[in-house]
Amino acid sequence: MDHELKNQLELRRVDEQYLDQYDELLSYVFQVTEEDVESSGYEDKREMMRAKKPVLEQSKVFGWFHNDSLISQIAIYPCEVNIHGKIFQMGGVTGVGTYPEYANHGLMKDLIQLALIEMRKDKQWISYLYPYNIPYYRRKGWEIMSDKLSFKIRDTQLPKQVEVPGMVERKGVDDPDVYKVYDQFALRNHGAMIRKELNWEEYWRFENEEERTAAIYYDHHGEPMGVLFYWISEEVFHVKEMFYLNQEARNGLWNFISAHFSMVYWAQGDIYKNEPLSFLLDDSEIKETIAPYFMARIVDVEEFLKEYPFAKQVEPFYFEVTDPVADWNNGIFGVRWSEDSELIVSNEPQGHRIKLSIQTLTCLLMNYRRALYLARIERLEADKATLQLLEETLPDMEAYFSDYF
Repeated sequence: MDHELKNQLELRRVDEQYLDQYDELLSYVFQVTEEDVESSGYEDKREMMRAKKPVLEQSKVFGWFHNDSLISQIAIYPCEVNIHGKIFQMGGVTGVGTYPEYANHGLMKDLIQLALIEMRKDKQWISYLYPYNIPYYRRKGWEIMSDKLSFKIRDTQLPKQVEVPGMVERKGVDDPDVYKVYDQFALRNHGAMIRKELNWEEYWRFENEEERTAAIYYDHHGEPMGVLFYWISEEVFHVKEMFYLNQEARNGLWNFISAHFSMVYWAQGDIYKNEPLSFLLDDSEIKETIAPYFMARIVDVEEFLKEYPFAKQVEPFYFEVTDPVADWNNGIFGVRWSEDSELIVSNEPQGHRIKLSIQTLTCLLMNYRRALYLARIERLEADKATLQLLEETLPDMEAYFSDYF
């Protein structure tokens, strides 16, 4: 049946003339209503489609067509991310969808495989995506890389004012100082998106323009050091995101939130890092929820390892990797350093053996979970000496990712 159906279909590149069909498919699959569109600040779906056009122009979009009707699709959004201090080209998978009458025929499997081939051609050695179905994407080689922590605090639990030498100013979210702080922040935080103009447009796409304010903390030299995106509605202080370059700026921004004590009953928002807020508060009895946010996948193991910024040179080791979709990732990937401290990646099984899947390798190298834990839950096979070696050579910073595409 699958073979008979596919004989009637054509797999090809989706260009701008199919923009309407592209958005209609997404709207159907994710049940986007006119009310959803209007609440995000757009007048109607057509306006939203026009706003999405630049993303489609820069992305590679592939789809299955039936009599020139787009029935299944996937988009690769070109991005840059910071992986432990090194900038990588990243293929952001988005716009994924198939009409239900064409589901379960392997159409998306073919599209994902093609997307990985295209990302590999474009030297995008890693891919991110927002998962609407974690088990499905795990079967295709992606794994959780970051969490989103949501919090809710009573006005009486807001932090006490901490004396800081600087001050906060309220400005527009497109103020140059916002970009200045974020650019520095992204270069310091593993996993973060290096935002260009289009990335910023995507970041704000589904936010109502009336709910966009930036509070910027300036130190005593007048240098911007922290940013808070927020809005106030129905006596609730909403935190969209807070990013800062030092603890002084963090304290200054929380001082600003606490200064709204007489105006709000609650403060709530999101933190895009495994950093429980409760530990930092005097009154820690607050409500916090942690949910997986984004997933990642190494597209090409060999090339990713060649660029990976290991923290320390150690004895030779090798990964024995299995990949359910990308055949080129199945096999041995040896890691060693030459006498001149040059990193060498080969297919030779030298030194310590580490057996794992592409999902677990991604989890390990993105530092979502450490080697000792992954071995304990039997996601990784290695002896104790090898686990200690991995603990020494892999950078220990959790991923921060707050974008959406």
